[in-house]
Amino acid sequence: MPTEDNEHSNDSGLSFSKDVSRREFLKIAGIAGAAVGLSGGLGGALAACGGTEETSTTATSAAQATTTTAAQGTTTSASAGVETGREIKVGFVDPITGPIALFGVPGKWCVERWSEAVKDGLVCGDGQNHPVSIQLQDSQSDTNRAAQVAGDLITNGNVDFMMACASPDTVNPVADQSEALGCPCLSVDAPMEPYYFGRGGTPDKPFKWTWHLFWGLTEMERVYWDTWNGTPTNKKIAIMFPNDVDGNAYRDYFTPEKCAANGFTTVDPGPFQPMTEDFTTQIAQFKKEGCEVLSAVFLPPEMANFRKQSLQQGFNPKIFQAVKASLFPTGIEAMGQSGNDIVGPCWFHPTYPYKSSLTGETAAQLCEDFETRTKQQWTQPIMHYAAFEWVADVLKRTTNIDDKEEILKRVQETKADFICGPVDFTVPVAPGFGSKRQVPNVYVTPLWAGQWQLDPGGKWMYKLVVVANSAAPDLKVEGPLEPIAAS
Repeated sequence: MPTEDNEHSNDSGLSFSKDVSRREFLKIAGIAGAAVGLSGGLGGALAACGGTEETSTTATSAAQATTTTAAQGTTTSASAGVETGREIKVGFVDPITGPIALFGVPGKWCVERWSEAVKDGLVCGDGQNHPVSIQLQDSQSDTNRAAQVAGDLITNGNVDFMMACASPDTVNPVADQSEALGCPCLSVDAPMEPYYFGRGGTPDKPFKWTWHLFWGLTEMERVYWDTWNGTPTNKKIAIMFPNDVDGNAYRDYFTPEKCAANGFTTVDPGPFQPMTEDFTTQIAQFKKEGCEVLSAVFLPPEMANFRKQSLQQGFNPKIFQAVKASLFPTGIEAMGQSGNDIVGPCWFHPTYPYKSSLTGETAAQLCEDFETRTKQQWTQPIMHYAAFEWVADVLKRTTNIDDKEEILKRVQETKADFICGPVDFTVPVAPGFGSKRQVPNVYVTPLWAGQWQLDPGGKWMYKLVVVANSAAPDLKVEGPLEPIAAS
């Protein structure tokens, strides 16, 4: 629980006596200056923040290969006597360094696991066993850089597929380049509205080359009402949305009128600039208005600074709900005990009842494997693993891998079970909550509310508890939402 002694360091060593800079926070989180590299396994070193990461990991094929073995399961990639086909190149853009580099560790883990799954090649619909190379490029958490490296992978690297994950900051520019250059792009982890409408898509004018798996703001809305109505408050919501693609989408969706229709009043001081470090003015307004609910879109250092300054100024809402930053256990731990009871929309959990289409592993087994390899607590971007599951599924059904139009047709026919759950692009498009295809290019995956609760005696400092599941009925609720105690 939060402490009243805000002049003392918290359990993680993060002092409340001064603001947290981006560099300082990333050092605390263990990602500034060092992370993981594929060349030395997930325990190896990575370039410092701001550097460039260019990794090509090739899954070598042998004509007589029989079985690909992964950590917890197996998948048949080739059988004796299968003819060897040409190499298939898959590009992947991920923020390995920079402000959202917390996505980078699971990104590296995904590439390592994907490569292991197809190390003996992949038998495609043409009956040939194809070697597969996965080429990773670092976006450096910069949209312009993401677009640049995606374009290079397509035009100079001649990749057959593009993949992108890790919020609209990464997914949108990669998808835009893929659409412009006519390259199939499969992605995960950007809310539907910023991904689709934020890129200029309309219900009657879908994209051709870019396809996506993730939830939308209709699911987010249901999770928010569940969370906010589950705890007695005065129903005054403090709004903290940044001036970026995510923040603007949330502001456009959670309007004062919509919140009022559901019995809530919003207090919105206006968009803040990304990587802001001083929130004194906004906090003073929230405290004056007596807000007891916070709804925010934060990067990890932003959340740490806001929480620290809120406690210093005596603003301690009963519900502290944050998008993005609440994904990462490293970021929560860096806040010490002040991270207790922070809640956020969530989209992956070890208790998911789904399995990998590549290896047959359960969500729990993948989480365990991630912790074993990285020595870090499991994190929701493990679900990015589904992007390559999807690529592999499409290729297994493609009879001519040189025909992009056929590849596109196989994408549109996708009906499979991935680690993110069942995916079926053959169902009709229909708007509204409960529809799995609210726009043509996106299939909706589960969303739920999770709360970080201190776990004394546990393996990790915090555990992520499922507290609401109306948009993820396959996931069991583990306990009620705990309101943050008054400071």
